[in-house]
Amino acid sequence: MSPTFGEAVRTWARIGCLSFGGPAGQIALMHREIVDEKKWLTEKQFLGALNFCMLLPGPEAMQLATYAGWRLHGVKGGLAAGLLFVMPGAFVVLTLSMLYGAFGNVPWIAAVFYGVKAAVLAIVIEALLRVAKRALKSTADWVIAALAFVALFVFALPFPLIILAAAIYGYAKGGGVADEAKTLPPLQSLVSTTAIWLAIWLLPLALLALMLGPDHVLTELGVFFSKLAVVTFGGAYAVLAYMAQAAVEQKHWLTAPEMIDGLALAETTPGPLILVTEFVGYLAALRQMGSVWGGLAGAVVTLWMTFAPCFLWIFAGAPYIEHIGRNPRLAAALAAITAAVVGVILNLSLWFGLHVLFGRVERMAGWFSPWVPDWAALDWVSLALSLAAAILLLRFHFGIVKTLALAGAAGFVVSLV
Repeated sequence: MSPTFGEAVRTWARIGCLSFGGPAGQIALMHREIVDEKKWLTEKQFLGALNFCMLLPGPEAMQLATYAGWRLHGVKGGLAAGLLFVMPGAFVVLTLSMLYGAFGNVPWIAAVFYGVKAAVLAIVIEALLRVAKRALKSTADWVIAALAFVALFVFALPFPLIILAAAIYGYAKGGGVADEAKTLPPLQSLVSTTAIWLAIWLLPLALLALMLGPDHVLTELGVFFSKLAVVTFGGAYAVLAYMAQAAVEQKHWLTAPEMIDGLALAETTPGPLILVTEFVGYLAALRQMGSVWGGLAGAVVTLWMTFAPCFLWIFAGAPYIEHIGRNPRLAAALAAITAAVVGVILNLSLWFGLHVLFGRVERMAGWFSPWVPDWAALDWVSLALSLAAAILLLRFHFGIVKTLALAGAAGFVVSLV
């Protein structure tokens, strides 16, 4: 049964406040909430939408939430789900960015999120097992998932290449007669939706350039993050290195240590990891405009240019997802992508786990380039917190809110000791 709009809004707000752990943790949380517990989407609908979002530039988890909201309540539902997924984390990152701009790193906040991050690892692993069990139905699916994981984790191949290869394999293996019982949405609807959201996205950028000039920091932020919004295939992980290098070495908005602090902050707060762009935008505008109000303007411009395109991709493309499922070859391609996505999620989960449990993790140089932890830097406290969180979740069935709260408190206590 579909929820009321008010019930859905409350759920999206809850998910937004609890969406720790990057895309792996966020996808896990949404799957648990809207598939397992509330049954608003079927497993097939959820995985089909996830596959579609994986093909898009931008944060896949935020776009998945937007699609789910759109499916339940149309455009207003998509807006509510997408905005509520982003805004709690954006508010936290902005607050911490302001504190960082004024005082530098704040140790007690880092201590709380230290515990939270360890608990998220348990949530991620639980969801990975659940999704794999339901998505991998044949030997071919398991092989595709394994190859996708190895290609990403061991050989660092480009994410789009992995998805393209899986899609081509599935399409070639598919067959049958397409079910055209339902017609495609009219082309006019696609054109009008695209035009509206292009205007919402780019008109503010044009106004900034006209009013402030192309060399003003706000215009530069708008142009830079608009470009970034269309090349972030594979989510934030695929583009963070490029963004960090450009912000530090080319634009000189931040120093390298500040960029690292910003990445750590975004990794341990709720919301998409790409919210690190807000940290960059705030500090860049704060310093060049010389005031907190300038920093706030920089944060707003950055958020707008980062997330407005996400609504364009979803509202333009979402009506076509079910049509893909009715075409046998396209459905087979999507099924192969589903299997590959399990490998992608495993890669993200392992990457996240290594960075939680080890103080130093590096990718080997060369064509064979897996992530390798420094075993001497194993964080035994994080490991203990993760195991405790796993026991609370899996053995005693604690809710996510209670588990994260207890882990955060434990992280704070550990820092005092």
